[in-house]
Amino acid sequence: MHTALKTSIKHIILIVLLLTVLKSPAQAGHTEVTEWQGDKNGAVSITYDDGNINQFKYALPIMERFKLPATFFIITGGIPGSKYHGRFIGRPVKEIIGESATVPTNAQNFLERCSAAGYLGFKGTITYHTKAASLYDEGKTTEAYHLMDELYKKVRDGNFKPGYEPSNEVLQEKGSTWADFRRDAALGYEFASHSVTHASMPALDSVNIDYELEKSKAEILDKLGAKYTFSAEVPYGYENQRVMQIAYKIYPALRNRMPEPWLKEIDRASKETPGNTNKDYIQWQRGATTKTPLPLMQAWVDTAVAKTNTWLVLVIHGIDGLGYEALPHTLLNTYFTYIKAHENNLWVATFGNVTKYMREREATVIQSKVDKHEILINLNSHLNKAVYDVPLTLKTFVPDEWKWVGIINGKHIQRIKVLREDNESFVIYSTVRDQITLVKE
Repeated sequence: MHTALKTSIKHIILIVLLLTVLKSPAQAGHTEVTEWQGDKNGAVSITYDDGNINQFKYALPIMERFKLPATFFIITGGIPGSKYHGRFIGRPVKEIIGESATVPTNAQNFLERCSAAGYLGFKGTITYHTKAASLYDEGKTTEAYHLMDELYKKVRDGNFKPGYEPSNEVLQEKGSTWADFRRDAALGYEFASHSVTHASMPALDSVNIDYELEKSKAEILDKLGAKYTFSAEVPYGYENQRVMQIAYKIYPALRNRMPEPWLKEIDRASKETPGNTNKDYIQWQRGATTKTPLPLMQAWVDTAVAKTNTWLVLVIHGIDGLGYEALPHTLLNTYFTYIKAHENNLWVATFGNVTKYMREREATVIQSKVDKHEILINLNSHLNKAVYDVPLTLKTFVPDEWKWVGIINGKHIQRIKVLREDNESFVIYSTVRDQITLVKE
């Protein structure tokens, strides 16, 4: 036989053998955590920023009608009954104002001056803080310094009215109460921190960043409980490295950025869409604005369904004329109808619960022991189970002759039918226990 022909035949045999190995059925007892709870194709989290009163008046009732969960990132300082309000931690502001008359703003004093900007004793100064922070974060430091010089000169010249005026986002919360939030939390909605005052944190010094985040967390802990101190969003979606390093130490999950080695993040300003990646998961943030067409918003949902690793995080602000890029509630009704129609393939869950599930899945080590009539499964994880308490969905392969399986999960026992696909037999079920027994029936 010709040498080249012999070589070709060998290559074909090797390929056939390789395909046989790749297609070989999973061993009975092999158990894996499905990518998403309920073995869904993808996940979606509906999130709201700022605690705008219209979110609760008009959007929440729609979600409640559809039984769709959501996460509300709230500004805690302006809610009646809050203990912690906006303040500047540092030198007396009169001293800083006086110094600004002879010392221009520079790298050494910018953070202090910008941190104090909203608390100089005059209305209208907070907008200078916000604009300067944006410039500073973009690397336009000279422009940011000049803006601070302009602000402090106007203060010295008496161009502002005396008093204190919070940000527009705080004012738009008017009408909400902690009692309302407790009622809505009991319905399954997640409440999370959006700071004390909606400050622009890249232009705050460390002690004032700490105050904004730590005191907001303390307020939520006191008013709602530890369950709602898991997630946070630093205002304006900033991903500033210095701010993130401080925030990571306070909150387990940040919508701004999550530095997980197995997670690819696409923020809402990016034009990138989910594609091929070597990461286990993709967090794809999309922020609908008044110019976003409904078909595009629906296409986001379609993409999450079509992929197997994509977590669509929707970011919504204003509703019905109140707040940033306010969307009409009629549009949300249509959109949520579309999401609900895809619920068989999409896991709709809060930001915190999806984060917990992914981390639990990545951290879980599974061991199993098989005999003729039962399979014993042990799950091990280093995560704190008091915090990471979202039920995992497991897929366990069973012997082909098994048709029904009894699943013993603590005191809970259920009987489920064995599924068959690609010549493999398996069961899919949820668990909150570390030890599960599957019994042939």
